[in-house]
Amino acid sequence: MNNLEFANPYFLWLLVLVPLLVVWFFFTRKKDSAQLKISSAKGFSSNSLLPKLNPLLYILRLLALTLIIIALARPRNVAVSKKTKSNKGIDIVMAIDVSASMLAKDLKPNRLEALKKVATNFVNRRPNDRIGIVVYAGESFTQTPITSDKTIVKRTINEIKWGQIENGTAIGMGLGSAVNRLKESKAKSKVIILLTDGVNNTGLIDPKTATELAKGNNIKVYTIGIGTNGTAPFPWARNPITGELSFRDMLVEIDENLLKHIAKETDGRYFRATDNSKLKEIYNEIDKLEKTKIEEFKYYNYTEQYRFLVLLALIFLLFEFLLRKTLFKSFI
Repeated sequence: MNNLEFANPYFLWLLVLVPLLVVWFFFTRKKDSAQLKISSAKGFSSNSLLPKLNPLLYILRLLALTLIIIALARPRNVAVSKKTKSNKGIDIVMAIDVSASMLAKDLKPNRLEALKKVATNFVNRRPNDRIGIVVYAGESFTQTPITSDKTIVKRTINEIKWGQIENGTAIGMGLGSAVNRLKESKAKSKVIILLTDGVNNTGLIDPKTATELAKGNNIKVYTIGIGTNGTAPFPWARNPITGELSFRDMLVEIDENLLKHIAKETDGRYFRATDNSKLKEIYNEIDKLEKTKIEEFKYYNYTEQYRFLVLLALIFLLFEFLLRKTLFKSFI
């Protein structure tokens, strides 16, 4: 019944007539039969039930009228099937800095863990896009190629940790690896989200050269500098016995001019994430800026129900007619 609707619902207003007809019958029922006034009806007493069932004829007629009114409103069951079509697919590569400085504790519990949580939420909001993961420090490599399997992407993000790559910050190589993942893409929109917390200090590819490669392949780059303003607790030594890291406050240095240049040259935007909430806001903003256009097609299949109601109304009318001409003939 949840899928029941009326094609002509305005006919249902005619149902107001039904209770009015009931009232009319109540006040006029005695006039339907001829009356004879005599001093006593004791000699005409009868135990027959037929006179008492005489209103049944009127009830059958009202039921038939009610069914016809509902049939005029054309009740029907609606089966809706949906089909979605993405007409603007987006391929996204997240290039993530995994150098030792990403363990700094100005974001909680540290920069890398805060990023992993926000990046996973971002992936959950992109069900129609393909996503790949590139990690970089002193060098870079593709952690996950571009894929539509979000389970793999989220598992990859969860498994990212410091120490996988030689330490350093090779922004140019991170960007270059991401461009290499996207250059053969047939998607109508290609996007790189490049995140770093430092200054390019190593690598075989100059960041500006990688920027030109991205620009030449129509790849938009959103750059994110992560780190508070001023100083932050950075890892600076490891205990050789326990393996635990020691932290001390150091000045936060981010090459914002370079990140702004990369974003400007590729028609992207630069963001600065100084805390957990700001980092979340940035990914929410990128999610809004890069929307996949989805077309939804709905197909409706109608099953008309009025035919059964008309048939039932005709049966009631026929039954009423037969009773009137047979059993109730002498009382009408």
